[in-house]
Amino acid sequence: MTTPSEFTWRDLEPGVIISDAGNSREYKTGDWRSARPVVDKANCIKCGVCYLFCPDIAITQAADGTFEADLYYCKGCGICEQECYTGCITMVDEEE
Repeated sequence: MTTPSEFTWRDLEPGVIISDAGNSREYKTGDWRSARPVVDKANCIKCGVCYLFCPDIAITQAADGTFEADLYYCKGCGICEQECYTGCITMVDEEE
């Protein structure tokens, strides 16, 4: 019998799923970031470009039509800030 310290990826059968598929919503990945996006809602034109480019689907649309980051999942990559052509998204240090 193999103990966990002796177990490697080579011991897995092809096609093995380690945990239940589709369970990524259970993991709070926002703890990884060091910066977070802040949206200036007064200047947001509600285009959704930030939503389209977010690799983590962490941008959500608020009731007023503007967009905001779901900090539970946002990893702080800054792609939303880079792609926002109106400049209404700014990355700020997580400590602020």
